[in-house]
Amino acid sequence: MIVEVLNKNGENTGKTVELPDAIFGIEPNDHAIYLAVKQYLANQRQGTHKAKERGEIKGSTKKIKRQKGTGTARAGSLKNPLFRSGGRIFGPRPRNYNIKLNKKVKALARKSALAYKAKESKIIVVENFDFDTPKTKAYAEVLKNLGVSNQKSLFVSDVVSSNVRLSARNLPTANVTIAATLNTYEVLDAQTLILSESAVKSFS
Repeated sequence: MIVEVLNKNGENTGKTVELPDAIFGIEPNDHAIYLAVKQYLANQRQGTHKAKERGEIKGSTKKIKRQKGTGTARAGSLKNPLFRSGGRIFGPRPRNYNIKLNKKVKALARKSALAYKAKESKIIVVENFDFDTPKTKAYAEVLKNLGVSNQKSLFVSDVVSSNVRLSARNLPTANVTIAATLNTYEVLDAQTLILSESAVKSFS
């Protein structure tokens, strides 16, 4: 797949790059994408939720009323889960939500996500660029020149300078990452994928 290379002003440079068919031209595997996204979202969970059960509630264990003859249900202590401020029955406990996924499945899922973007013509290739100082307005201007200022975009490069990363940080619809850590969820979450020339080479 041949794609034209633009500069940060949105102008055609006359250069083209070839997106490798082994990555961007494969038949997407939806199930691999599902597993990769499921793993990513599960791994984001901290799993620190905790509710106190009756054995962990602070308070007296004195029997609050006699066992029989009251006409109501028996109750052994104020920690009874049926009482207000009592313990919780089968409450949540800290746990690990991490899911293991084979490397080959994750790689297939990422290729499939990139292939979908290529099929939808949602990939823009730009020349490598940098800013002298971090400035949100400068990165917003780049997105405007590329025609994606109103879309959720993901800029991918082989190495992202701190100036570019800091410039994009305050834009809610813009995200920046490097090709080495690019994951399936990030690709699918973005409406448009912006690749630097150096990033394209790293995919080959």
